[in-house]
Amino acid sequence: MGCALLIPFTFGLPPVQGLLMLLGIFCGGIYGGSISGILIRTPGTPSAAAATLLDGYPLSQKGMAGKAIGMSTIASFCGGTTGAIIMTFLSPQIAKIGLKFGPPEFCALAVFGLGMIITISGRSILKGIISAIFGLMITTIGFDPLSGVPRFTFGSQNLLGGVTFVPALIGLFGYAQVFRNIEKILVLPPVKSKVENILPKFREIRSTLKTIFKSALMGTFIGSIPGTGCDVAAFITYGEAKRSSKHPEKFGTGILEGVAAPEAGNNAATGGAMIPMLTLGIPGDAVTAVLLGALTIHGLQPGPLLFRDHLDIIYPIFAGMIMAQFILLIVGLSGARVFARLINVDRRILTPIIFFLCVVGSYAMRFSFFDVGLSLIIGIIAYFMEYYGYPVSPILLALILGPMAEQNLRRSLIISHGDPLIFFTRPISTAFITLAVIVIITSYYRIKRAAEREAHRISIDRERDEKNEETEI
Repeated sequence: MGCALLIPFTFGLPPVQGLLMLLGIFCGGIYGGSISGILIRTPGTPSAAAATLLDGYPLSQKGMAGKAIGMSTIASFCGGTTGAIIMTFLSPQIAKIGLKFGPPEFCALAVFGLGMIITISGRSILKGIISAIFGLMITTIGFDPLSGVPRFTFGSQNLLGGVTFVPALIGLFGYAQVFRNIEKILVLPPVKSKVENILPKFREIRSTLKTIFKSALMGTFIGSIPGTGCDVAAFITYGEAKRSSKHPEKFGTGILEGVAAPEAGNNAATGGAMIPMLTLGIPGDAVTAVLLGALTIHGLQPGPLLFRDHLDIIYPIFAGMIMAQFILLIVGLSGARVFARLINVDRRILTPIIFFLCVVGSYAMRFSFFDVGLSLIIGIIAYFMEYYGYPVSPILLALILGPMAEQNLRRSLIISHGDPLIFFTRPISTAFITLAVIVIITSYYRIKRAAEREAHRISIDRERDEKNEETEI
């Protein structure tokens, strides 16, 4: 939205300056959205905070909001810089890989992403799958993507376009958090954020470096695939970090690794999303679609000829993307103390403000009060789901990947005349499906072993307490 609103301000500027302003908003917005997710569990943007808040918000509740923002800033810088450098030196090569993606490959990628549901399901995988199915059912509302037939609209014209993503996101995390605050507003003690420790300790940074750079590489590749974007990158990198971790049971309870992975992934995807836009004229996500329009407005046609005829534009864009990451690092670390103090505001003051911002945010996308009501209903559903132990993150992942999976599954079957073997006769789709199976199996056994270790530890503690009681008697 920031990029779209500020395009008119670039009309009177030289093309380089106008484009660099929009790129700065792009990079800063992806990082900045994590701040509200960490502090008040209300994502600033879908891609920036929807996965980050899973561990960022528990950290802030422990009084470690400053350190969580510090880790988010460092991971964003590392991920964004990696993505920008790869974009600078490997754009043509990566673009060639992106051209090989057809409906079977996109469907397989969506299946791979949905396989991460098992890693973000919390303690109950079954409840996570039920939540994901609920999210997939929501994506079927509206016009059929291929035939154009209305589905599950119940005669409402407002639902013909489906459930808008941003109001759904605000309902899942914003309104639901407001209801939880109201429930406990008079009993919970005030949270005091320890803002004196902004920078994580060296050993904490060193322990997350492997996760950061692995997530950065994955995020750049995912972002370079047209139609995926930063939100898909954030969830896939978070899921992979949890799957490969030696302590997956700690994810979701508030650990720095759970903040570093999605932040590195979604910020790296900013550089990745620029690759198909610049080299092929195909936007990688919604923001690069806006940037594509800005290029066209300034008389520039993205594609291979842009690299031949307008190197005076291309080189400053590359340099500007890298420079934006350094400015992001400086602004993020210098402002972290101020940001972290937000959590110290009395809940009786903060909760109505969050509610008001949720109303404004859900209305502003389409200027529709229907979206406000829909977001409120989704928030009520999300509140009761979490009350009974059903995680809402799988719903969000299903909302992101569901349409991609459905559309490309049907297109693939149309191409193959109903033969499902089309997914196993193409190397890229076969690789993604194989990876999905591996991720699901390994994640299941890792989570199962972690649960068994936790149960064993609890039983040992219980036995020790019983022996102590007997000794005292």
